[in-house]
Amino acid sequence: MISVLHAAKVLLRGGVIAYPTEGVFGLGCLPDDQQALRRLLNIKRRDAAKGLIVIAANAGQFEGWIDLPKGRSLPEPDPDCPVTWIVPPGTKASPMLRGQHTSLAVRITSSPVAKALCLAAESPLVSTSANLSGKPTARNRFVLHRQFANVVDYIVPGDCGPSSGPSEIRDFISGKILRPRVQ
Repeated sequence: MISVLHAAKVLLRGGVIAYPTEGVFGLGCLPDDQQALRRLLNIKRRDAAKGLIVIAANAGQFEGWIDLPKGRSLPEPDPDCPVTWIVPPGTKASPMLRGQHTSLAVRITSSPVAKALCLAAESPLVSTSANLSGKPTARNRFVLHRQFANVVDYIVPGDCGPSSGPSEIRDFISGKILRPRVQ
């Protein structure tokens, strides 16, 4: 728990961290910190036009970040099959998060570490896979440390969850699968 509290302090000071998620290690920062977002994109060598995923501990943390149709809500997370939803953005969702898209990618995380980070920081968290753009995603700590120990502000200890890779991505309105689950 001390590591999560330390990571939250790093995030609140504008830092970029690496941390375990449901299926892969992620790189993250606070979603409203434009300087940290730019740094994260540079570390990952990711094209800003692609946009980023924002995770939260619960649906309430997305208030202002998403604008779902009246009467609809995000489904509860499934630890064995995490789903990232493409949703209408709220007023807090900056173009840096959306990239070239008119929507925002979000997920209620089932990862105990990622959930604890969001709660400790009292904020949703950017969550992009810990890899250089176009390279394999880090699923073990050795690879994560080798690639990112010298460029992120903190690596949160822990292991990835039971999922076998990055989350499935679905359009919230249509239900269409945009990126299938990796098995």
